[in-house]
Amino acid sequence: MSPLVHVRRWMWLLLAYAALALGIIGIFVPGLPTTPFVLLSAFAAARGSRHLHDWLLAHRVYGPMIRDWQATGSVNRRAKQWAIGTMAASSLLMFATAPKWWMAATGTAIMAVVGTWLWLRPEPPAN
Repeated sequence: MSPLVHVRRWMWLLLAYAALALGIIGIFVPGLPTTPFVLLSAFAAARGSRHLHDWLLAHRVYGPMIRDWQATGSVNRRAKQWAIGTMAASSLLMFATAPKWWMAATGTAIMAVVGTWLWLRPEPPAN
């Protein structure tokens, strides 16, 4: 294996673990999303660590979400509802605590775009 391939593999692995860590932190921190970071982690792990990628696919919580995304680009309705609900709660919290209204408005606008995109994603086919 050439040194460049080796470095590239380690960079993908670093991205995979960093994204997974942010996804786990996002479970507890309002406004920090979990799903996109877990999907990014799976994407990077597929290029940097077969072991981590297999573990993510087999995970009881993350596995179905990753498999649905990889197979059809779909997100289940419950995940969409939780994500959009969390974004709405975070928006209210930002408006209640931000020092300037435009700071909360900027974050809310970004979340509105992401929420719209997420809601328009297809849902996985029924089994």
